[in-house]
Amino acid sequence: MLSDPTRRELLQTIAERPEATATELASAMPISRQAVVKHLTALADAGLVDRARAGREVRYHVTPEPLSDAVSWMADVGGQWDRRLGALRRRFPT
Repeated sequence: MLSDPTRRELLQTIAERPEATATELASAMPISRQAVVKHLTALADAGLVDRARAGREVRYHVTPEPLSDAVSWMADVGGQWDRRLGALRRRFPT
């Protein structure tokens, strides 16, 4: 999901400009509004952004909970690897 640089850039922009519309977001990117909407839909489907209708406009904002879960998971996995590598270093010192 976030391996795509366009999605990462969109997520960063939304975090800096909460309540931005797809049109506003597309104006700062080298892709069409339709392409931005496709990326926003993917981010929304993943639970990383939420949409709120304001009249005729749809505004986007970041939902940090899934990102917090991902960061916690990565920290846990990183800790496991650190312990395993430490055990290997103790077993096979250089």
